[in-house]
Amino acid sequence: MHAHHRFPPEGFPGRGRARGRAADAPPPVDRAEVAGWFAGRLPDGWFTGPVELTVDRDEITVVGAVPEPDAGDGDPTAARAGRIARFREQTRGQRMEIADAAQARYGRSVAWGASCGDVREVFTTLSVPVMTRLRQSERLVLDTLVDAGVARSRSEALVWAVRLVGEHTDEWLTELREAMAHVEEVRARGPR
Repeated sequence: MHAHHRFPPEGFPGRGRARGRAADAPPPVDRAEVAGWFAGRLPDGWFTGPVELTVDRDEITVVGAVPEPDAGDGDPTAARAGRIARFREQTRGQRMEIADAAQARYGRSVAWGASCGDVREVFTTLSVPVMTRLRQSERLVLDTLVDAGVARSRSEALVWAVRLVGEHTDEWLTELREAMAHVEEVRARGPR
């Protein structure tokens, strides 16, 4: 990690003590423990390899690769989409049982998805309202996006801005996540 990075930067929301929803948030979870639990819980044969897990304060998203179908003379993209749809229909009951157990264990809902070749679909995810206080200069940015037709509302403009930041800061966010994982590892090795 480079010494000139500060996480989060000065003046960035989230710097300092936790406020708002943080007090109500479920306790942090060890991603490796979650991955291990799902690896042990998922039926053999569902996926062709380890699942991709995304864990945040509200939700665990589980996406696994399903076997490629033989499309024959058919469109391979349509065949892959059909394979994902079949997986979704045939596993619904078991996925819901696993999701209920995971929610009881980790305090987060579970979203499912599947990939097949270059086709990827996440079946259901939470859309969580996020309360935030913005200063006038920040509201003006959102209003400019609305006035320019990029978004229909401040809420949609905020989603657009978050997605844009996510697309263009993968390296920074990856570095931040690695630093946070390191902190969790050190904390786990400390006294209980």
